[in-house]
Amino acid sequence: MSAVWVEDEAPAVSADKQMKIERETHKLEKRLCRQVGQAIMDFNMIEEGDRVMVCMSGGKDSYGMLDILLKMQQRAPIKFELVAVNLDQKQPGFPDHILPEYLKNLGVEYYIETQDTYSIVKRNIPEGKTMCSLCSRLRRGILYGVARKLQCNKLALGHHRDDMLQTFFLNMFFAGKLKGMPPKLTSDNGEFVVIRPLANVAEKDLVRWATHRQFPIIPCTLCGSQENLQRVQIGNMLREWEKKYPGRTETMFTALQNVAPSHLMDPKLFDFKGVSATGVEDEEGDKAFDAEEFTAPTLPGLQVVAA
Repeated sequence: MSAVWVEDEAPAVSADKQMKIERETHKLEKRLCRQVGQAIMDFNMIEEGDRVMVCMSGGKDSYGMLDILLKMQQRAPIKFELVAVNLDQKQPGFPDHILPEYLKNLGVEYYIETQDTYSIVKRNIPEGKTMCSLCSRLRRGILYGVARKLQCNKLALGHHRDDMLQTFFLNMFFAGKLKGMPPKLTSDNGEFVVIRPLANVAEKDLVRWATHRQFPIIPCTLCGSQENLQRVQIGNMLREWEKKYPGRTETMFTALQNVAPSHLMDPKLFDFKGVSATGVEDEEGDKAFDAEEFTAPTLPGLQVVAA
């Protein structure tokens, strides 16, 4: 008699475990909405009557940004409009049906712009060289044109907290600048305001939210294989730091919001030539000969290493 193999069914999730999953998901949603709402308020990102173009790439970040902004739109005390926009760059194999179907089912106003920037980038960038710079410039110019056409006054980009930290270290290590990625700025042509509603959001939370919401993620095949990009290296460095010293990422991000120009070296930001004795004690005065004592912010799991 021959044996009959029956594939085991996946074990059912217990009621207690299911309740825990739902509770954690609810906490995640509340945190995402709180962090986005805080960024909007702190930097006055969205105002009454704004028409915001939400730039959609098909990645987890832009899906998450649109999802949370739609929730904020329902709860906000002001009225503003959202228009989801995707630029189809004609990358080979790009599934151009996914985003339109998703956005249509979502019921949000959307617009798909189709322009073959892929061929331009491949034609002008030698094999093995970084494509991001040219690709970004082309995409930026096209999106400005779309914003003008759709009468949007603000452009929302899906950069999160980790992106902003990576940019800071990229500029410091490779460009010799203390410069980051601001949460809000004027577009380089002066016509629009660019906002980053996910400025306070951790990437790991967006990963979890994307899994929960089952977003139809579209990978970027144009540059996704460029593993030696400086940004990739910086990202790996930050993740390794966070793994070794939990809470370090949060501390570094907090530092971007606590800048002391008088304790750096940029004469354009602080009048060093005009410094003179005042005869008045100053808590922020010279303590160069004091022992360094840093009080770490209260963060869960933060490791403090004594010298």
